[in-house]
Amino acid sequence: MDEYIVEMRHITKRFPGVVANDDVSVSIKKGEIFALLGENGAGKSTLMSMLFGMYEPDEGEIFIRGKKVKITSPAQATQLNIGMVHQHFKLVENYTITENIVLGQEPPSRFMGFLPSVDIKGSNKKIAELSKRYGLEVDPRKKIEDISVSTRQRVEILKMLYREAEILIFDEPTAVLTPQEIEFLLDIIRELRNSGKTIILITHKLEEIKKVADRCAILNRGKLVGVLDVASTTTKTMANMMVGREVSFKIEKNPANFGPEVLNVAGLTVKNQDGLQVVKNVSFSVRRGEIFAIAGVSGNGQIEVADAITGLIPASGGTISLNGNDITNSGVRERTVAGISYIPEDRQEVGLVLDFSLAENLAMKKYFREPFCEKGILNNEAFEEHGKRLIEEYDIRSGQGISTTVRSMSGGNQQKAIVAREIELSSELMIFVQPTRGLDIGAIENIHRQILAQRDAGRAILLISLELDEIIGLADTIGVMYNGEMLNIAPAETLTANQVGEYMMGVKAE
Repeated sequence: MDEYIVEMRHITKRFPGVVANDDVSVSIKKGEIFALLGENGAGKSTLMSMLFGMYEPDEGEIFIRGKKVKITSPAQATQLNIGMVHQHFKLVENYTITENIVLGQEPPSRFMGFLPSVDIKGSNKKIAELSKRYGLEVDPRKKIEDISVSTRQRVEILKMLYREAEILIFDEPTAVLTPQEIEFLLDIIRELRNSGKTIILITHKLEEIKKVADRCAILNRGKLVGVLDVASTTTKTMANMMVGREVSFKIEKNPANFGPEVLNVAGLTVKNQDGLQVVKNVSFSVRRGEIFAIAGVSGNGQIEVADAITGLIPASGGTISLNGNDITNSGVRERTVAGISYIPEDRQEVGLVLDFSLAENLAMKKYFREPFCEKGILNNEAFEEHGKRLIEEYDIRSGQGISTTVRSMSGGNQQKAIVAREIELSSELMIFVQPTRGLDIGAIENIHRQILAQRDAGRAILLISLELDEIIGLADTIGVMYNGEMLNIAPAETLTANQVGEYMMGVKAE
């Protein structure tokens, strides 16, 4: 029999209004990649948070290397050689990479022989060597606020390795990465396994599980529904068990019925904080009943186009018109009232107020109108009725219903809340940026259906996505951006995935 390095027996964890884990038992072998699969809010992160000491189980036992343990803090988990990379990184923005990695584990040294100090120079060297050894190369002297999302993730992995973790927990590690970065991370995970580490991968992305995992446990609404050998199981079987029903992988779309132009962007130029052009003379239009999708590798100006249209950043050149009216210099609320909905890329920084309730967040774009506000006084009943209806219609799962603090919800359910709020505005122009990022297969299917329903209802849809399959499946018209420029615009049916991919890499057609 293989040695089990982790055993969690009959684990139950309750929060107000919800049973997050209900009598769950899993056993993980030393040196394997073990995946935890489930819908958003299925209890995956809660289960692993108990293994890392962030919560304690209400019932059940945990065994590490055959010995029963009670893990009451992350510090104790670290002593047991357990490390965790959280879905939302735990880094200090204005500290350097080295300072973040050694925080709490500072190597002691003495200045002038007697004053305690931290040997940052020696730590920089050690971390540079560690990062090189595992193919996670970083500049240890850079501050967190100055590095990309994928580099931040490397820092989190290096934090675990610096503390000599043998059991590595990755919580939704690819949710904020580009396709190229995802492939690189999966290679790193394989290398870590090959070097003797045990990997626990929390995810809902079936294709990633098929690529790297040995076995997977599937959770559905807090209950364990099966432990499968990945090599002998189809993605369809895993998806159906995860969601609890038959899931369709194909996007069914009605023929387009285009109406008049809603959005016109002409010669749009946008500069970043350093004064460099990140959007260069971009022009396009979106009609009623049309999904206009912008494809491109992350960082090629697509997000800045969306932010400029919604008023989050100023345009330094060109014009933006909505239904023939120039809105280039209008404020954010003016544009919202004029008929723009926006599902942003970063749900936590831009999309939500994390310490507000779910009901308050769902009414964020309407609170100043009746029935939410009458003669300057907020109407709590209207907030509650509106919130309850949207929770039901959009399957938003939260422990305490409308009074749930949004910060405590899973990332996928936070995303559902934003999508519900923005679709409910019934705006003539709907901008979706990475709308299915961090969502499970069932929720993705549902959001695709909603986007198509809005298009069929005559809305103009601007879709920005890093998922090429999503763009090919949903778009009526595709524009491809590279290095801040719009390289090509064409009807979706005239382009293959390979052609779009070539434009994304900057290869211009003859």
